[in-house]
Amino acid sequence: MTITQVLKFDTKCDVKLIDARGPRFGAILTAIVLAAILASASLPLLIWQLSVFAIGAFVGPQATPYAWIYRTFVKPRLRGDVPTEDTRPPQFAQVVGFLFALTATVALILEASLVFDVAIGFALAAAFLNAAFNFCLGCEMYLLIARAQGAVSQRKNREDSYNLPSL
Repeated sequence: MTITQVLKFDTKCDVKLIDARGPRFGAILTAIVLAAILASASLPLLIWQLSVFAIGAFVGPQATPYAWIYRTFVKPRLRGDVPTEDTRPPQFAQVVGFLFALTATVALILEASLVFDVAIGFALAAAFLNAAFNFCLGCEMYLLIARAQGAVSQRKNREDSYNLPSL
């Protein structure tokens, strides 16, 4: 699924499913890398994580190196039913992560340490929420935006925009 399809928030297009445990495993690795970046301000590590986010954002979360590690080493050892989820919310979360990592990269190069710390801190908090509590903040943002867009597109006239249903 292309990034333009994801950013259209179209709920009527074909759905591509992925193993729902994969993004959580990726969030664990992402949280570890982001914590190391925050502690060391390492530009090579930050560029690595930026590239992982870029692959996840522009190709899909199933194409990241973390997804390959999950498919190769972790998934074969798991038993039971495979929970699946739509790939669009995790891909949108990768877009958000990419934007935070890009901001942090520019801030680190320009020696804007406060901006760097805040950007990495926000990305780390989101990755930790997903890793520890299986709460994907970017995925929830995607669903909220898709619902809001659907509610706005269903209005009949201009006055209906003031009477949106509860989201």
